[in-house]
Amino acid sequence: MERKTFILIHGSWHSAWNWHKVTPLLEAQGHAVHAIDLPGMGRDKTPIAQVRFEETVQGICKLIDSIEEKVILVGHSKNGIMISQAAEYRPEKIEKLIYLAAYLIPHGKSQAEYSAQDTEGWLKPYVTIHPESKSHTLQAGIYQEGLYRDCPEDITEMAKVILSHEPIESGMAKLRLTEENFGRIPRYYIECTEDRAVTPFIQRKMYEETPCEKVYRMETSHSPFFSQPVELVRIVLEIADS
Repeated sequence: MERKTFILIHGSWHSAWNWHKVTPLLEAQGHAVHAIDLPGMGRDKTPIAQVRFEETVQGICKLIDSIEEKVILVGHSKNGIMISQAAEYRPEKIEKLIYLAAYLIPHGKSQAEYSAQDTEGWLKPYVTIHPESKSHTLQAGIYQEGLYRDCPEDITEMAKVILSHEPIESGMAKLRLTEENFGRIPRYYIECTEDRAVTPFIQRKMYEETPCEKVYRMETSHSPFFSQPVELVRIVLEIADS
């Protein structure tokens, strides 16, 4: 298999830490990996109240522009919206899009509109809104059962000191996508069948409304990069080689 370049985009409240098991597995097979902190997340110190969807996407595009070869974008959870909008702006530089239990939203719609339809999800009662910073946090009491049910126990303990605020504005932003740009890039979906954060109901609704080249299924919670990293990498590489 030829060398590929992956950009890994974490989900809500998280950071590049999501991929600490996946990155070395991909690199060990000769691939290049960029696991990034989105603005205001992880080691990025942008004040969360200043984080905006458009600037976040432009930051991803700047990274894409700095890489000579085409890239494969992998987006988890909420931030499937980021890889979709980046694909609209840089279609000539993106080889494939991989949505991991991620929001795959059509043109003119927002992530919040689809999240509102996911009435069986476990997380919403545990989300605390912070109006002064235009952000929200997830209460630690739901981490294990809502995000990491099948993960090693130390993941939950690490999450208690790593997870942070999530900007509200990006979830309200309406995607601007065209068939000429976004629509020409092959899309793949990895469904997590035991997911309590982005439930299988809403995952199926999204990939049925916006069809993908292929849908893979993992019998995992919302975080297969922690619970089944080897299998996740196997699927990602199968997609990359297809």
